[in-house]
Amino acid sequence: MGGAAKANPMPRTRALVLSPALIFALFAGLAGFGLAAFSPGLLNDADTYWHIRAGEWMLAHRAVLRADVFSYTAAGSPWHTQEWLAEIVMALAWAAQSWAVIHLLFALCAGITAAVVGFYVRRRVDLVPALLTVVLGLACTTISLLARPHMLAMPLLAVWTAGLVSAREEKRAPAWWLILLMPLWVNLHGSFAFGLALAGALAVEAVAETTDRKRTTMKWGLFLLAATAAATITPFGWHSLVFPFKLSGMQSLAHIGEWQATDFSHISPFALALLTGLFVLGSGKIKVPPLRLLIVVGLVWMAMAHCRHQMLLGVTAPILLASSLAQAWAAKDQPSSTSLMGVLAAILLVGMISLRLAVPVVRGDDSSSPDSALAHVPRFVREMPVLNDYSFGGYLIWRGIKPFIDSRADLYGDIFLENYADITSPDKDALAASLAFHHVRWTIFQRQAPVVKLLDATPGWHRLYSDKLAVVHVRQDMHP
Repeated sequence: MGGAAKANPMPRTRALVLSPALIFALFAGLAGFGLAAFSPGLLNDADTYWHIRAGEWMLAHRAVLRADVFSYTAAGSPWHTQEWLAEIVMALAWAAQSWAVIHLLFALCAGITAAVVGFYVRRRVDLVPALLTVVLGLACTTISLLARPHMLAMPLLAVWTAGLVSAREEKRAPAWWLILLMPLWVNLHGSFAFGLALAGALAVEAVAETTDRKRTTMKWGLFLLAATAAATITPFGWHSLVFPFKLSGMQSLAHIGEWQATDFSHISPFALALLTGLFVLGSGKIKVPPLRLLIVVGLVWMAMAHCRHQMLLGVTAPILLASSLAQAWAAKDQPSSTSLMGVLAAILLVGMISLRLAVPVVRGDDSSSPDSALAHVPRFVREMPVLNDYSFGGYLIWRGIKPFIDSRADLYGDIFLENYADITSPDKDALAASLAFHHVRWTIFQRQAPVVKLLDATPGWHRLYSDKLAVVHVRQDMHP
């Protein structure tokens, strides 16, 4: 008789493995998430206030805002709410009545952006140069780390750029699924126009570097045509294509901080990234194709001309330069890690979310929120016309006060903004004319604003309150 049959061994389960690029992306995403989730500066912009209020209005009225309902100087004027979808998303996040939830919303977008950029670069470039490239690139975005619609569109910018550059690496037309991003992007933020321009620049590069120019031109041309058509899928139709150019063409933007040239009088992440890039290019270790280099130089010029564009450079440049960096520091074949790294990343993510929700975000006086100053203004005075600091406009809207001006430059237009610049320069005649024409009864400005001293010396006006942040004046006959 034969011996007892041997039992079949249990089949071994194959452990899930993660590639080095995916692990790098996970922890890059965690770093981006954590930075935004706990950044105290994320809420230091008055735009956050009026974006949420605009979203609340649209949710309540089940309609897209098309005219101003917040100010008294432009009340009823046509308003192109290009970012209507982002504002609704922000209002939905605020429905929890928690600034911590707003932090988490924007932290999610920052994390996804960092993960996409990190994954793309690390697949091609060795660990240390990939880390340096991603850190320097994403550091350039910190100037724009604010709870505003542009951050909600940042993941789309990263995915769009990665998709276009991948197509160039593989010498093919971009994947058609990228076009599906455009209707979402155009309703979130005006940076969709940059996405179309980048696609056009890479299309020129593709045509210039191929022998079959007719076929390449047709494929990239059809993609660009379809993407442009998709960008008209908004409540405003084709006008959404024109709006970013109208806004950027306004002469008065020179008075607005984020539209001013980059300040190189002190060391900044952008300055460090720029100097590092010049050093690497000057060393001769990497060679960037001429047209690709021209695109990057154009991005650098944009970032230098307007500091708000540092974000565009920081997200796109690492992806645009990844293939050139790989020529000198190609990613080495490394053993993949088990899913334990993914579990660790998930634990860290849950921990950061829990900590963010557990620690309340306490808001008080800050650069855009004159909370104490407004508390000293009697209610009956607050209901009357005000002349306010540009940076306080969003906060006044938040508190239900109709401002003289806020940061919606496109709504007010060049003439109004130029007059406001004269008022605050300060110009005595411009101030007197505006106070009379708009029947202004009180003012609120930053303490260091030059117009404060002029108001102190203006007959019939009295300084009601002042602190380290803001100064309030009222007409003498309004003084309680």
